[in-house]
Amino acid sequence: MKLAYVRNSLIGKSLAPTVARLWLGASAAVSGVSLAQQPASVGLSDSTLLAMSDVVVTGHSHNSVGSSDAASEGTVTTKMLNARPVQRPGDVLEFVPGLIVTQHSGEGKANQFFLRGFNLDHGTDFATSIAGMPINKPTHAHGHGYTDLNFLMPELIERIDYRKGPYYAHDGDFSSVGSAAISLRNRLDPASGKTSVGKLTFGSYGYQRLFSATSPTLSNGANLLAAVELVGHNGPWENPQRLRKQNALVRYSQGSRNDGFDVTLMSYQSRWNATDQIPLRAVQSGQLNRFGAVDNTDGGQTSRHSVSSEWRRPLAHGGALQASAYAIAYKLDLYSNFTYFLDNPVAGDQFLQRDQRGVYGGALKHLWAGKLAGLDAHTEAGLQLRHDRIRVGLFDTVARDITSTTRNDRVRQTSVGLFGETGINWTPWLRTIAGLRADQYRWDVAGLLTENSGTSSDTLISPKFSMVLGPWAKTEYFLNWGRGFHSNDGRGTVTRVDPKSGQAAEPVIGLVRTTGYEFGVRSQIVPNLQSSLAVWRLGLGSELVFVGDAGTTEASRPSRRQGFEWSNRYSPLPWLLFDADLSVSHSRFIDGDPAGDRIPGSVSRVASAAVTLRDLGSWSASLQYRYLGPRPLTEDNAQQTRSMSLVNLRAGYKFSKQLEISVDVFNAFNRKVNDIDYFYASRLRNESAAVSDLHFHPAEPRAVRVSAQLSF
Repeated sequence: MKLAYVRNSLIGKSLAPTVARLWLGASAAVSGVSLAQQPASVGLSDSTLLAMSDVVVTGHSHNSVGSSDAASEGTVTTKMLNARPVQRPGDVLEFVPGLIVTQHSGEGKANQFFLRGFNLDHGTDFATSIAGMPINKPTHAHGHGYTDLNFLMPELIERIDYRKGPYYAHDGDFSSVGSAAISLRNRLDPASGKTSVGKLTFGSYGYQRLFSATSPTLSNGANLLAAVELVGHNGPWENPQRLRKQNALVRYSQGSRNDGFDVTLMSYQSRWNATDQIPLRAVQSGQLNRFGAVDNTDGGQTSRHSVSSEWRRPLAHGGALQASAYAIAYKLDLYSNFTYFLDNPVAGDQFLQRDQRGVYGGALKHLWAGKLAGLDAHTEAGLQLRHDRIRVGLFDTVARDITSTTRNDRVRQTSVGLFGETGINWTPWLRTIAGLRADQYRWDVAGLLTENSGTSSDTLISPKFSMVLGPWAKTEYFLNWGRGFHSNDGRGTVTRVDPKSGQAAEPVIGLVRTTGYEFGVRSQIVPNLQSSLAVWRLGLGSELVFVGDAGTTEASRPSRRQGFEWSNRYSPLPWLLFDADLSVSHSRFIDGDPAGDRIPGSVSRVASAAVTLRDLGSWSASLQYRYLGPRPLTEDNAQQTRSMSLVNLRAGYKFSKQLEISVDVFNAFNRKVNDIDYFYASRLRNESAAVSDLHFHPAEPRAVRVSAQLSF
């Protein structure tokens, strides 16, 4: 059963006074800034860099001393993305240190994410954006914060800027654990002058992919990027996946990164059969193969079409103005059966989660750089707007035919976020960044039951503060603190009757607060080595669980997660790169409940290591090791998962400047491990009663893919 987690909140009544106070405060800070013609050097947040000059990030990553406001912040470039094999589009987020991506169903469904002791489900508490568009979907049919990246074409990514913790005023909903902003290319390969590429891939289990793109420079100096992708894949499953994906992008850009604009059109659709998690007892008895399915009619179809634009303009006083806007049309029909014949011993427990929505929004940000009381400073203030027009439903089905309706709601969700942030260089070795964010949400829900209809709203103020000390001996020290939030599913804020049982239910709060702390060190004292260590803590006043297949929200308990992350990049030679990341977390409920203090699904250890050979003559290669540690499945820790470790390989050879052949091997040692595990009660057709058991989705066995790429 898919659960989307939401947390404690501070309830407000109206955003208007808050907005006024925050805007006046930001304006007062700005009015004290002497706007010099030459921008000051005041810390290198991405927004400030964009305001000052064009930034070209070279190499595989940009995590050097002086590049960020926290040890856990960084950038991954296209060179790194091209150096390693990617089994699924969502796997690009594994380049974020400490983050592991898995899948527990068909490939048309959003991935499962793990970071900092959290099973993030399909994106809860990790905010992702692409070309200025937020990807997380609130009040979603399958899970709050649902993050489907299957429309992403990895070859078109320019960079991934990642952050962790609620320390940044710009980051709002879903970003308490972290965020990733994915930027797209304007041109394919400007360094080489190549304007077109065609790539054909064939692999194990019927994998086929065609990717083609072109990026001519137009007569007015603008760039046009167009790309298409077709994918088919059956997978190792006894019930063939029959994934069929069509994807297209057109992107027009003009000007530079700090003075120009772009417009991006995207269109994506996919359909698939799904093999969801299966009970261990059925495999042990021989009733099911490890890659078998209980319900062969599970699966889904989805589509996403969007138009977005980003605009950037430097101002005469040395600052900059940035704006973005987007419109998205999205649909999902997802058929699942996790309990088999538990509730309906005759027809089975399959259900349909349907989500149809239009998403509209944008953002405006103003940046200044200059002097504040004689000190170098930079300030940014901004406004973010989003409106979701949602039709979301939950239906009982048999072989994808609807038999009854549990919920069918029309939801209108609107959010307004206003933020301001000022960074000051107090001395050559001390700078601070102070920020404040105000958010208001409003929900309007019309459901089947009058009792579960109505309007609600909530407001939250989130202060932030960071301090950066150094550098001394090529080493910086960071102190970060911040309060963040996470919105709740809008239906839960007005639900008064459980749609399954008919019993009374209490509405839940709309916005839920988190508080984070971090101490970090980043050093380049060893030649050619970038090393970062972050010790962190994240507290949640309570965890609220929205049960997607029951259509209701349940309250849970207060919790605390803490741990450390150690990230390293070492390049002793121009053609050789080593990566090593380790994340250790301790996650507990803190209310003393005798049921136990373990948080089900919370991962304790994550590790990855890689060696990359780049442009060694005509050759390139990489080897990547990834590890996901054991996790408790019950609060008393009586049930645990096993750990998972996999090795992926890539080798490539350039026959000419135009032709390159590469071979990717996933799960190279053919390990029998699981992508995901749950412990709950289910019932098979031949069973007379429910059985509590471990349910798992296996990682795919060894798979080989061969690609031929022609560039010209």
